[in-house]
Amino acid sequence: MSIGDDGGYGGGDYSSPAGQTRTRLPDGEGDTYGSGRRPRGGLSSRNLVTIVGVVVLLIAAIAFANRSGGASGSQDTAADAPGPAGAPAARSTAPTGTKPVDGKNGTIAAGFAKTAQGAQSAAANYAVALGSADMFKPTARHTIVKQVFAPAQAAGMQSKLDATYSTGFLKKLGLDANGNAAKGMTYISRTVPVGTKLVKLDGDTANLEVWCTGLFGTAGAKSTTPVTTDWFTTHLHLKWAAGDWKVEGFSREDGPAPVNGDNKTSGADQITDAVKQYGGFTYAR
Repeated sequence: MSIGDDGGYGGGDYSSPAGQTRTRLPDGEGDTYGSGRRPRGGLSSRNLVTIVGVVVLLIAAIAFANRSGGASGSQDTAADAPGPAGAPAARSTAPTGTKPVDGKNGTIAAGFAKTAQGAQSAAANYAVALGSADMFKPTARHTIVKQVFAPAQAAGMQSKLDATYSTGFLKKLGLDANGNAAKGMTYISRTVPVGTKLVKLDGDTANLEVWCTGLFGTAGAKSTTPVTTDWFTTHLHLKWAAGDWKVEGFSREDGPAPVNGDNKTSGADQITDAVKQYGGFTYAR
């Protein structure tokens, strides 16, 4: 997932430069500022042929556009890209008109449909939650686990994640035991899904992949771990439980990563303000 400007044209005066005048010379006797000589009446044969040719071309273009539009199908299928041999085609994320969710479980979307589209929407939203800065804070992390994971896996997953986000690990990131950055610093962790892929849907279970980019690091004048971008793929195994898709397990691997753009690096204050001012989204497939 830039703000436009005036394109360098500014908002200045577009009138003629000062000191310039326009003089219309008369074609003959009469009022000096009167109208010029009138053209001959009627159309020449050359002009008539040109007009007829333009009209014919316009009619042909309209007919071709109508025929192409009727054969292209819906927006959902027109931009489908073929996948690897034996794999389903990757569908574009054009609007489908289907409401992504019925509600929210705390701050996380909930109520996903028991369909391929619903499973992909759930996977995208869960990838965002599991990659958020709240995962570094024990209380917030426990809440996320209860909201995202299947009841049978929640307790065990909470213990594993507590061990992963240990005090020693947090200290390496410049965070205290509660996941808070030092005074004047802001720890940033934000995941942005780029695309989703349904690997397998089988009844009450679904395996999915979410290709993501993200921001990670500590913003501040004296930060030793500045905010950087990352590219990774989150693998999620979902199960239909209690009327919604829930996570049974997940993992992450690096990439695919594009070539870094030649962007000017922003200051720590700009990054901090941006994260505070720009909220996230509810993601739908």
